[in-house]
Amino acid sequence: MEKHTLKIFASVLILASMLAVMPALAQYDLLDHKATKETKNLFNNLIKIADGQIMFGHQDDMAYGVGWEKIEGKSDVKDIVGSFPAVHGWDLGRIKTGKSLDGISIDDMREWMKSIYTRGGINTISLHWDNFATGGNSWDLTPAVKHILPGGSAHERYVQQLDELADFIQSVKVGKTMVPMIFRPFHEHNGDWFWWGKGLCTEEEYIAIWKFTVDYLRDEKKLHNLIYAFSPDASRMGTTNLEAGYLYGYPGDDYVDMLGIDDYWNVGRDANKLSLDEQKAVFVEILELVTRLADDKGKATAITETGLESITNPDWFDAHILSPIKSSDKIKMSYVLVWRNANEKHHYAPYPGHASVDGFKKFCADDAVLMEDDLNGMYRK
Repeated sequence: MEKHTLKIFASVLILASMLAVMPALAQYDLLDHKATKETKNLFNNLIKIADGQIMFGHQDDMAYGVGWEKIEGKSDVKDIVGSFPAVHGWDLGRIKTGKSLDGISIDDMREWMKSIYTRGGINTISLHWDNFATGGNSWDLTPAVKHILPGGSAHERYVQQLDELADFIQSVKVGKTMVPMIFRPFHEHNGDWFWWGKGLCTEEEYIAIWKFTVDYLRDEKKLHNLIYAFSPDASRMGTTNLEAGYLYGYPGDDYVDMLGIDDYWNVGRDANKLSLDEQKAVFVEILELVTRLADDKGKATAITETGLESITNPDWFDAHILSPIKSSDKIKMSYVLVWRNANEKHHYAPYPGHASVDGFKKFCADDAVLMEDDLNGMYRK
């Protein structure tokens, strides 16, 4: 009996030793501790998928494309590669009008978002808010942030807009499940082209309105299906201290789930006077920085916006996106999203007949690139 007990004890010690050296399956926490299980699972899967792969995303993909609008099941991307993008971007900044910034019916958007979730794809939303001080658009540079903070002259109007936004988000359900969304407010805030941008409000005001927005949506409106994404613009990060440039306006780890970057500047843009190789080096350095910060903070990562207008380089997707990412094992990005396809002069994804079709097919065929059809269980553990 004594020998048998010793054998059991020895076996337990061996098992404990094995478990001690096995790598733990990390689980990362959202800022919302009441987040739905689907939202938690999506967040963790975003982090996992970034370790070796990257999803492709496109703005307004199902709503319209070059030469068409609102055709059931159609997509410029799908017409070329046979699958919808894995990530679908939408904008809700003008929700009070019943349409998006670019004229999409909010009711249609709701149905598209539900269908994306049902197929296993991912929705992300941005907010090109109109200026609350003047009623002008997002590019009206009249300072407004101070007016929408608590106690400000436009605070009540801002809260009304948040209420309308929350009502919409709560309405995007499949059965009883609220569809998880990556929520990206006040993007590119380190630039000076939006009324919430640098120089048009103080850093303290920006942080305060970010925190108020998160607190209000999470605690007052009880929205527990949002992943909050921080997304500065790469062109305004400076060159001497990229980390300080990136973290300008960062509201703190308790108020951010995803570290994103909007970069239209270091991806082959002619206006950037750096050589293409120099642009690539800067792009890699920025993505490595975002990855390192996210690893340290337990956050997801993404290239939240990018693109080359009209895709004038047929090999752009490989040369300026995939190749830089694959050149460094210090880069982990869950997805890359290119902007919308408005017309033949303003588009960021190829469409049938475009010169970049073959290059895009090559990009999508790479094992590292995931489209919607490649996803499996993003909302499950």
